[in-house]
Amino acid sequence: MRAKLFLPILLLAASAAVAAPGRDDQLKPISVQFTTAGQAALAAGKPQDAIDSFEAALAVDPRNVSAFSGIAQAYEKLGLPGRAVKYYREALALNPSDISALEGQGRALVARGATARAQINLARIKALCKADCSAAARLESTIAKGTQQASAAPAKTAATQN
Repeated sequence: MRAKLFLPILLLAASAAVAAPGRDDQLKPISVQFTTAGQAALAAGKPQDAIDSFEAALAVDPRNVSAFSGIAQAYEKLGLPGRAVKYYREALALNPSDISALEGQGRALVARGATARAQINLARIKALCKADCSAAARLESTIAKGTQQASAAPAKTAATQN
């Protein structure tokens, strides 16, 4: 009788462990190693090598938020903010309160000219930060620069057309 009760409880516990969303501290070690290699490649100025490492990390463990953010950073370095926004979105789907992903996505949105959407990210960062938040300050600065560049661009175009 006791064995009959134990087996369903064991199966329920095992399925709950599989269904539970993972945290970064529960990632597969090899995925973390690939992520570390990707960060090293980014630091060395090799964004394509970084993307390869981050993609390997995701193949091993698709819950790796840092790998999604790393791919986004690499695409930013390659000058592809649209792809960066996509990968930051993936990171934020796994961890909506990841301040660095919110900041990075805000930067990429500004690069695409979507300053209003970047303002939403800024508001989310400010809501998450309880004290002094350097991520909010950096994104505010990026948005301000993006707004200045956007307003200067039409003036230059009009001047060259005359």
